Amino acid sequence: MEFTYFILLLCITLSFIHLLSSNFRRRRSPKLPPGPNPFPIIGNILQLGPKPHQSLTNLSKIHGPLMHLKLGSIDTVVVSSPEIAKEILQQHDHGFPGRMTTAATKAFDHHLTSVACLPVGKKWRSLRKICREEMFSTQRLDASRELRRAKLQNLVDYVQECCDDRKIVDIGEAAFVTSLNLISNTLFSVDFADYSKGSSQELKEIIHGLMGAFGSFNVADYFPIVGAFDPQRIKRDAEGYIGKLLAVFDGIIDRRRELPEKKNDLLEALISQENQSELSRDDIKHLLLDLFVAGTDTTSGTVEWVMTEVLRNPSVVWKAKAELQTVIGENKVLIEESDITKLSYLQAVIKETFRYHPPGPFIARRKDENDVVIGDHAVPKNAIVLINIWAIGRDSRIWRDPDSFEPERFLEGDDVLDLKGQNFELIPFGAGRRICPGLPLAYRMVHLMVATLIHNFDWKFETDDEVDLDDKFGLSLQKALPLKALPIKLSLFK
Repeated sequence: MEFTYFILLLCITLSFIHLLSSNFRRRRSPKLPPGPNPFPIIGNILQLGPKPHQSLTNLSKIHGPLMHLKLGSIDTVVVSSPEIAKEILQQHDHGFPGRMTTAATKAFDHHLTSVACLPVGKKWRSLRKICREEMFSTQRLDASRELRRAKLQNLVDYVQECCDDRKIVDIGEAAFVTSLNLISNTLFSVDFADYSKGSSQELKEIIHGLMGAFGSFNVADYFPIVGAFDPQRIKRDAEGYIGKLLAVFDGIIDRRRELPEKKNDLLEALISQENQSELSRDDIKHLLLDLFVAGTDTTSGTVEWVMTEVLRNPSVVWKAKAELQTVIGENKVLIEESDITKLSYLQAVIKETFRYHPPGPFIARRKDENDVVIGDHAVPKNAIVLINIWAIGRDSRIWRDPDSFEPERFLEGDDVLDLKGQNFELIPFGAGRRICPGLPLAYRMVHLMVATLIHNFDWKFETDDEVDLDDKFGLSLQKALPLKALPIKLSLFK
């Protein structure tokens, strides 16, 4: 028995020595980017902390904008500069065809049918084409303009009711309900919630829970030997959230098939594709899940961050109000979508929010089976690449006073930065072939909701305490504490 224990101890010791020497050799290799020395077996995992976007930003200040870490058994390269991000997403785009498959994305085989998870290939191109042509084309968006007006009017009516009753508005919740109903109508021609207390709570918990599961650091993803045990229960949670949404979509699809008349929405287009044997039912449900979750979560979260920054910066809100009154008039409640291009200051406010509070902290890619040289360093095959857009947005080498909220920075100079993936200092929607397909709709909705809330009401914070700017880490960065404020009637202007 003692001999057995001795052999076991010897094996463990030799394994540690091998891993330590292997990591040491890798660190001395001139091919790998610099980075913090990893611990045996666990690598640099402990250095991530509860907010990896901030921890990796601090590490990049020490080790540089192209940094290598070892997370368990996974080589990870972190990019914190727009120049290197451009090289990876534009020049070497074909060498980074997919994303890391995680335990959460494997729930219900979502990674096999999700446009967000699939590597670039025939199926991915087919799903992207459907998104582009059936939902996000200019023609489709223009055709659904009245739908967005109706949802914005619902938002105005709700806030006006709170104003009359002197009730506090949870701005994130109001934006969530508006975004939820807009997406559900675009997909299914039905409202999923109203503004009554708690009507959207279950769906909100499911959507935020799923985004949290997708974005969480899961030990099982970096140590395959423990994957089967699901120690953090992340896969179990993802299966619960995805299962509930897929069941909802199954019911909607079944009811739609029984209707004699056709609807002018995405589901109708997808069923037509299924009837032509171009899509399976699973393809349809998982595509709907991607669009439903991402479209609701990121849009409402961005609106909440914009309103947080606007309300804590009085000069910003008054400049935005003055511009709105000049462009659309004092007595007009809803702005036209064609007015967005005329609202240069509002656009600057939105861009500044995307810089300071990006919807997602990272753009993630996975290297293919070949190494690629970036600058003087190699990104090893099968490595995970994390482009830290949170870090890029707060880099003092790029932005003057990066910790100050200054929309005016986007109104200076001749070069106007846009959000369409061409200016790598500001890529909240990504860039390259995998740029977010929902950008055109999200762009319209964020501007419309913020303009509606600013133009029609004054706002007063619920308390006089300093506004909390803490965020919750996940696939998207949500505000940790809800933004609550009292709407006040604009007696001076209305």
